[in-house]
Amino acid sequence: MAIIYINKMQYDVSLSHNLLQTCLALKIDIPYFCWHPDLGSVGVCRLCAVKHHNNIHDVSGRIVMSCMTPISNNMIITTDDTEVKKFRKGIIELLMINHPHDCPICEEGGHCHLQDMTVLTNHNVRRYTFPKRIHRNQYLGEFITHQMNRCIGCYRCVRYYKDYAGGTDFGVYGISNNIYFGRFEDGSLESEHSGNLIEVCPTGVFTDKLSSKYYNRKWDLQYGPSICQNCSIGCNISIGEKYGILSKIENRYHKHINRYFLCDLGRFGHGYTNLKNRLKYPIKFEHDKYISLNKNYAITLISDILQNARGIIGIGSMRASLESNFALRKLVGKDNFSSGMIENDHQCVQLIIDILKNSGIYVPTLLEVEDYDIVLIIGEDITQTAPRLSLAIRQLSKKNQIDNNVKNNIPEWHSAAILNITNKNKCVYIVHTHETKLDDISELKYYASIKNQELFLDILCKKINNVAYTYKNISSNIIEYITCIYHALMLCKKPLIISGLHSGSINLIKLATNIAKSLQYLKKDVGLILLTSGANSIGVGLLSNMSITSALKNVCDDKIDTLVVLENDLYRYSTQEYIDSIIKKLKNIIVFDHLTTTTTQKSTVLFPTTSFIESSGTVINYESRAQRFFSAFDPKFYDDKTCVYQAWEWIYEIYYNINQKDHVNTTLDDVIEHYIRDIPIFKVIQHVAPNAKYRILGKKIARSPHRISSRTAIFSEFNIHEPGQNNDINTMFSFSMEGIQQPNQDVEYVPFVWSPGWNSIQAWNKYIFDKNNYNSGMRIFQTNGVKKEYFFNKINITYDQDCDWKIIPYYVLFGSEELSQNSDIIRNKCSVLYALVNEKYRNKFCLKQDCMIEFECLDQIFQLLIKFSSKIPLKTLGLPLGFPNMSRILLGCTVKNIRGVT
Repeated sequence: MAIIYINKMQYDVSLSHNLLQTCLALKIDIPYFCWHPDLGSVGVCRLCAVKHHNNIHDVSGRIVMSCMTPISNNMIITTDDTEVKKFRKGIIELLMINHPHDCPICEEGGHCHLQDMTVLTNHNVRRYTFPKRIHRNQYLGEFITHQMNRCIGCYRCVRYYKDYAGGTDFGVYGISNNIYFGRFEDGSLESEHSGNLIEVCPTGVFTDKLSSKYYNRKWDLQYGPSICQNCSIGCNISIGEKYGILSKIENRYHKHINRYFLCDLGRFGHGYTNLKNRLKYPIKFEHDKYISLNKNYAITLISDILQNARGIIGIGSMRASLESNFALRKLVGKDNFSSGMIENDHQCVQLIIDILKNSGIYVPTLLEVEDYDIVLIIGEDITQTAPRLSLAIRQLSKKNQIDNNVKNNIPEWHSAAILNITNKNKCVYIVHTHETKLDDISELKYYASIKNQELFLDILCKKINNVAYTYKNISSNIIEYITCIYHALMLCKKPLIISGLHSGSINLIKLATNIAKSLQYLKKDVGLILLTSGANSIGVGLLSNMSITSALKNVCDDKIDTLVVLENDLYRYSTQEYIDSIIKKLKNIIVFDHLTTTTTQKSTVLFPTTSFIESSGTVINYESRAQRFFSAFDPKFYDDKTCVYQAWEWIYEIYYNINQKDHVNTTLDDVIEHYIRDIPIFKVIQHVAPNAKYRILGKKIARSPHRISSRTAIFSEFNIHEPGQNNDINTMFSFSMEGIQQPNQDVEYVPFVWSPGWNSIQAWNKYIFDKNNYNSGMRIFQTNGVKKEYFFNKINITYDQDCDWKIIPYYVLFGSEELSQNSDIIRNKCSVLYALVNEKYRNKFCLKQDCMIEFECLDQIFQLLIKFSSKIPLKTLGLPLGFPNMSRILLGCTVKNIRGVT
């Protein structure tokens, strides 16, 4: 800590921050452009000028750039000096010379950092009367609009895209007053994190194309603090709504998970929430006709069906909240509730839960990931299945490339200096079936079939434990790879092991855990991350001991005649013929869902539920961190006759009707209280977020900005009277601008970011993060550091004989998981399916790039485009499992009659 004097006031501050960040945290306004808390300082915009005085007698002082100035004890700073203000105003005027006068039509208008800084420096008159520089805009894909004429040359975009995210297809071109930020030629940006350009850019050069379709100014949106539903990382997001439509998703700061950045799937994969064909009333399918039902009749009907059923099973879902899954379990009974995952995935999740609970191995957050020495990635392409984790791995790699002899003398925020002292040492080791986008930062890549990966890792584990292996005919190359990884693990202090269920191998999870545990026995500060495939896989796994495979088998055995399906599609888990045969055996299929799926089309009764933007609930991420997400609006505000409810609300109504219990409206807090009482492991969830009774100065927290202008005019063409806002009985938020505006330093669940005079997303930099706030969620399982005896001694490992062709999975960012498949733009333009085969078969099967391949599997014939890889093992066929008609049941199956199709 140090004592400094700013504007004649004394402050105790941290030595780890630069002067600019320190001033912002102290609520002292200093304009800036090029600085970013995660990108560091380069001092190119010259806007953050302050005056530094040598001592109390130094009246004139000297102008310095606060972003490049380290904190020193007893330093004396003036931020409001007349000379400094004039200097800043001149800088803004120079930056604005070529900037167009297009704020009224610019989508950044109203939440633009350039606007905020222009106002802050009091620049309000343009003296430049000559022609402006004109640039050609580029096509950057389906998600990002490019308006290069708005650029002020802060270099933030290229520093983020190339230096931070590791992108290679975006850069800066030109010189002097004619620099250009973009691609060498038009085309979609290739990075999985390109969407962050929208928030990194302080102007309107990069804007959200999806938001343009439903565009509204920031101040006219209503917000909800939420959690990304697309993978198991649990990134925090802020969702903005208008007219019942999700208009925009922005990053919501979380100290230990996503911090300032999201992946493109989390930012752009929300199109399924805005589908126009969504159901508004319960429907009964009878004699090939759709019969709409009112709420009370639908509840009575389902109650009668369930009471008269011969056997009932409830199918849960990893894309449904913990509350909805628990409600279904409560309705059908603990022993009749399925996790909604196929047997192999279910067993993997159960194993991961046991490891989280009992192994004693620490599971790091994404922020902590960046501090590990090396990382071993096993059987996971995290750039596609957990992209935000891959971004953290890139930061780990960069930190470990810094020369240890000098890095302690250079502050972390000094971006340019850090780049100049990096070396070429790499610390990432990958064991996978084929190439990944992290290969460029990896020291070693071992590509092999899943069985051979298991063999490889078992030998590595035995070597770590100094146990001889008994396998024969192991090639010298494999031994060399194993020895290389072994030495790296032995020399490091903090190794990180990453694996998960996406490979479909339980053995890989066990071996990853064994390696981590072995390193822990050697006094290594080891971390272990085991990824699952859904936002709430851990949550539903904690509730259920039955896979969907077992549930459907009970139907085949005529033990069950009624299925209750919660936000799940049965056709994702087996072949169409098999599921069709199951449905024919059932008397009733009751479905609760907000998507239109093949299962909903085959249901007896269908209940429309709210999507995550209209719901509040809890999900549990890969750390076992329970996090709360909150709705942005109530659909009944726009249509009070609609019959759409949260899934747990529907199910509780049915439960009480069956049990003939009188009740008032069940709230989210009631459901949480129920599962805490029934399942003690969830007890910490009561502390995850404040309950609905929480108030600040007697008021709820406002979901809408105080500048909101048109919410009361939504229905003006029908009624001049202002409609009353619905009361949110489930949360501490109000559906309006009424209430506490931005409880900035008190509550981690902030609906939208704002600070006086700071309307853009850069307002996050005015918040104080040194406290233990903005770290929402609590872990179900706490790792106490006690080293328990936990080791998998019996792992059945066999050689891969290479006799038959086997199916392995590959994943793509958009479409591999269920939700993004339902987005029109992703389904139509971003999801190109192909089969991945080794290029050595190009001539054998007379195949060409972009031609079709045909093959048979499980008595089905498949046709796909073909893509070649030099890394994928021989006699393996990579398929996009999880896509329609590409069930995960195909994983590991034998392929026959492969042939090219002209």
